[in-house]
Amino acid sequence: MKQRFTDYFCKLFLFNLFFILMFLNCTSEQEKMNQEFAQFLSSYEERVIPLTKESNLAYFMATTTGEDSLYQELEKIEIKLSKIFSNKEDFQKLKMIKESNLIRDPQSKRQLDIIYNAYLEKQLNEDILAKIISMQTDIEKRYSTFRSEFDGKKYTDNQIEEILVRSRDSQTLEKAWKASKQVGKIVAEDVLNLVKLRNEAARELGFENFHSMQLLVNEQDPQEIEALFEELDYLTRESFIQLKTDIDRSLSRRYAKRVLDLRPWHYQNRFFQEAPRIYNVDLDQFYQGRNLVEITRKYFASLGLPIDDLIAKSDLYEREGKYQHAFCTDIDRQGDVRVVCNVRPDQKWMNTLLHEYGHAVYDKFNDRNLPWTLRRPAHTFTTEAIAMLFGNFSSSPGWIQEVLEIPESRINRVQEDCIKSLRLETLVFSRWAQVMYRFEKAMYANPNQDLNKLWWDLAEKYQMIKRPANRNAPDWAAKIHVALYPAYYHNYLMGNILASQIHHYIGTEVLRQADIYGQSFLNDKTVGNYLIEKIFKPGALYPWNDMIMRATGEKLTAKYYAMQFIE
Repeated sequence: MKQRFTDYFCKLFLFNLFFILMFLNCTSEQEKMNQEFAQFLSSYEERVIPLTKESNLAYFMATTTGEDSLYQELEKIEIKLSKIFSNKEDFQKLKMIKESNLIRDPQSKRQLDIIYNAYLEKQLNEDILAKIISMQTDIEKRYSTFRSEFDGKKYTDNQIEEILVRSRDSQTLEKAWKASKQVGKIVAEDVLNLVKLRNEAARELGFENFHSMQLLVNEQDPQEIEALFEELDYLTRESFIQLKTDIDRSLSRRYAKRVLDLRPWHYQNRFFQEAPRIYNVDLDQFYQGRNLVEITRKYFASLGLPIDDLIAKSDLYEREGKYQHAFCTDIDRQGDVRVVCNVRPDQKWMNTLLHEYGHAVYDKFNDRNLPWTLRRPAHTFTTEAIAMLFGNFSSSPGWIQEVLEIPESRINRVQEDCIKSLRLETLVFSRWAQVMYRFEKAMYANPNQDLNKLWWDLAEKYQMIKRPANRNAPDWAAKIHVALYPAYYHNYLMGNILASQIHHYIGTEVLRQADIYGQSFLNDKTVGNYLIEKIFKPGALYPWNDMIMRATGEKLTAKYYAMQFIE
């Protein structure tokens, strides 16, 4: 009996000793792995942070001047950065750390996930990477410096858009529209070669193609994105059909054309991505003769989101050789945030300024206590959501009245049409985003198909506009995003969905107002504080849907988008 008792305790002791040793060994392995990652992170930040800042500055300078030497300098910096992320030995070390599952600290684990994905998409032959960067830089320069030309005169994008909006002469409209597509012929062959090279690179890494790779490394499931776009197509189709009938009737009267004879140049935009002006309100009237930059500055300041320092470093007005679109860039993740625009006193550029400085405040008010890797938006589309939340105000009657101090009697005359215009704008863009998403997805799946035909097949199906007779031109390549911002456009529509969700939450939970969508937020610093604390400061600490849940109490849902614009 005594022997059995002794044997039992010996076995119990050995059993406990085994688990103690296992625990100590696991702890030792975990500490070792944490040290490995800490050392990797230190080396990574030492190399990547200064080069990233240098790259952002070079891009800002190149796009605002159009100078060849600056584009060449940008290319060199981008190649240096790519060589860091393409390092095979570093990637294997990262992979070993990630697969160990021993990094448990939430901040460290999140950094590991983000850095791992950044390395993953660059695990290519360095020659291929350098070639991709060189091609992208050259194509970007050609887009930036391109000017449309017809009847012996050159036009900026702003001037082309103005002709499309203002002119009633179908012949002039057709010339202007076709001139805007000339850049497509200039870059199409190189864009297609770039698409094939990107696909080759993605397949080397085991992905189906570059489009699906981009979604996955940016933490988006291709099947979920496809399902979302199918849902949005279903939600918006009938409403858009009704609105498209109104559009066509209005444009038929304006241009003295049968509806059957309306063509893309009659829709007052190069791509029909913005709504034609069919309602009895010209929103430009509220912005003509005004300083849009000052309006933007005062508005954000009233929310407790001052942007004076950002404006001082921005480049906001058009000139020869300058990039003709708009963007926001966070130079250093320490507050140096800059916007590029080509401002004119109209509603389009009011929208753009609010949009870009929406991006800018997201970047400016990051949490400097977070590691550098996490000092960025939770996702591309979450910063688009903030940009769209603010951009939409440019056509909101409540915002126009309060911010521009327009008499209530004057606003009342246009209020209904303003609301209709915003709804129309949103649905028109939604259908355009369907074209872009589906075109890119199909192009990367099979770049050898007839892309000219595919482009117009999709435009006819989703935008319901007729292709020009006998036209066989690379009009798809006239859209800069297809070439330079691949697998990105779907984020704009996802941003719209999230903007509605955030807007609804602010209205019901922050401001507690019955008129959810009639608010301007003017002079309400509780709104700015909510955005800073719940959306800006968390940065990329949480995966995007977790951040949305923490900020709004729900994961991403299209129900508020439908409530605001469809129902």
